[in-house]
Amino acid sequence: MTVSTIAVLDYGSGNLHSATRALARTGARVEVTSDHKVALAADGLVVPGVGAFAACMEGLRAVRGERIIGQRLAGGRPVLGICVGMQILFERGVEFGVEAEGCGEWPGTVERLQADVLPHMGWNTVEAPGNSTLFAGIDPDTRFYFVHSYAAQTWELPTPERLAPPALTWADHGGKFLAAVENGALSATQFHPEKSGDAGAELLRNWVRSL
Repeated sequence: MTVSTIAVLDYGSGNLHSATRALARTGARVEVTSDHKVALAADGLVVPGVGAFAACMEGLRAVRGERIIGQRLAGGRPVLGICVGMQILFERGVEFGVEAEGCGEWPGTVERLQADVLPHMGWNTVEAPGNSTLFAGIDPDTRFYFVHSYAAQTWELPTPERLAPPALTWADHGGKFLAAVENGALSATQFHPEKSGDAGAELLRNWVRSL
């Protein structure tokens, strides 16, 4: 049996220890790295992220991480973003009235949730579509762990007729927002699978199996 190799991108932002430990439990060989060759050669690349959108993008650019992501996707090589690692895949983020440019892999803007209580912190259910690979075999009532005040709240990327539509998973906190996206080789979750117990572990196994 072939063991998948996973690179966890180290760009100064992200819960690297928890993510690495959770991924290792899937049976994959995991390495934390900012080295381009290692990140490009791995079967899968995980881009974690915590904190502010602009700060994460600054750290990502410092290690040319946006180029690593772009090069992998150009070759159809899987990438998984987590939390702010999902947010920075969009065109831009707006925090406290300040706009920051993202990686631009998906159109759209990450903005503050319209909720009375922020951050959205704790366990919440999600609405996953039937064509999801990440949520395959996971009960619809399962809860995942969120910690965020910002999210993408619309999906703006049109789907060409000949391509399979992306799998969009939604959650609600003061309004609908994207909890996960599966779009070809690029997947992402707004919640933390590495902090979501057995359900998060199963989601990560599903992703690793798909590599």
